[in-house]
Amino acid sequence: MKTLTLTAFTALLGSAAMAQDITGDAAEGEAQFARQCVSCHVIANDAGEVLAGRNGKIGPNLHEVIGRTPGAVEDFRYSDAIIAYGEMDPAEDPTGTAPMGDDIEGMVWGVDNTVAYLQDPTGFLREALDDPRARSKMAYKVRDEQTAHDITAYLVSFSPDFEAGDETGEETGDDAEDDAATGMETETGDMTTGTETETETETEADMDAETETETAN
Repeated sequence: MKTLTLTAFTALLGSAAMAQDITGDAAEGEAQFARQCVSCHVIANDAGEVLAGRNGKIGPNLHEVIGRTPGAVEDFRYSDAIIAYGEMDPAEDPTGTAPMGDDIEGMVWGVDNTVAYLQDPTGFLREALDDPRARSKMAYKVRDEQTAHDITAYLVSFSPDFEAGDETGEETGDDAEDDAATGMETETGDMTTGTETETETETEADMDAETETETAN
């Protein structure tokens, strides 16, 4: 089974203000999507090719949903609440699940907010908007949290602009190795400089001693 470790999201590169680390099983997510989501949703690319699901049109197309502004699929009639959520400043999201980064402009679906929304769409929007009357058109709830993680991992596989590791601002393995190598070079350079300085000082001291000896003689 294919497992995706997601150091969550962004379609836009940048260091993030908060980490969103989850482990989702995309293969299990595919199975759960087929069980729980296809009656309402389809995943179809820009050419209209159906990549997952059948022909569900009650909900919006979920192709490239991770990294997308909530309420952004053209010609789909969203609830006022989801549109309002998409217009929020992510820094003001009281749920603390919105992805944020230096280069992320506005609200987008990341990992944490997708997982939270799947488990209770209306409850999530009411908390996010601080509006007890807010309501999502999606009445279905994914009851199990890990299942929500798995479905999110599956959705990420249809979001090719998703860059794992960028949202948290954490270094990838290659970056960490590069930084470590740079640090070693810097440290080695400092040690070499120190040795050269000490050698120069000792040489100057020896010359001064020789001069004093010659003068005395």
